[in-house]
Amino acid sequence: MPDLTTTFKFALEIDGVNLGFFRKCAGIESETEVIEYKEATKDGRMIIRKVPGAMKWGDITLDRRTDSSLALWEWRKQVIDGDVDSARRNGSIVAYDSKSAEVARWNFEAGWPSKWSGADFDAGANEVATESVTITHEGIVRS
Repeated sequence: MPDLTTTFKFALEIDGVNLGFFRKCAGIESETEVIEYKEATKDGRMIIRKVPGAMKWGDITLDRRTDSSLALWEWRKQVIDGDVDSARRNGSIVAYDSKSAEVARWNFEAGWPSKWSGADFDAGANEVATESVTITHEGIVRS
């Protein structure tokens, strides 16, 4: 029996380049809206039919410890400067096991950073400074 996949380490790749490892990732999801309509059967009963509507994709949120890399901030700055079209990138969330072997990959299309959060600083706290980025995209597939 294969080992269970643990949430050991995640990486963000943008256009095939690793932008760093993250300690937390959320929002890898897709949803199909449900359209309901009433229909009369041959015997006159009313039933509710449900059919698929539009696809919706969750925004991906990644957290990591703050370091000297400016890659996430520079990507976000493209959006702040109004250049969203150039900021759109294809990318992947890649999960690794404890031996650094890739165990899962989710590829997203036309992603751009819709939110970036810097660290909360408290000199009295015993916590690692972290940053967070939220990526809005137009579709995700597991590969």
